[in-house]
Amino acid sequence: MIIELTEANFEQEVLQSAEPVLVDFWASWCGPCRMLSPIVDQLSEEYEGKGVKFGKINVDEQPKLAMNYKVQGIPTLILFKDGAPAETSVGVVPKAKIEAMLG
Repeated sequence: MIIELTEANFEQEVLQSAEPVLVDFWASWCGPCRMLSPIVDQLSEEYEGKGVKFGKINVDEQPKLAMNYKVQGIPTLILFKDGAPAETSVGVVPKAKIEAMLG
């Protein structure tokens, strides 16, 4: 399951999460984002119940969150562990690279 993240729920869902959270920064007009999205969706299903959460942030709707984490290009994936960014990936990447981020 993928959580739609906003400024209102980001702290609770990501920063205070006991488990790692993979956050996908994207926009509806972004072609590479549309290429990466199905991979993230598939991983969210495969990792359900395995101690990893998945969230998406639409950078057009939540620009402050994108600025807070210095997202310059999209798609950007940031893996948060213990409330802090632990690993970042920019652009379309293979599923195996995302799986390696998740450990």
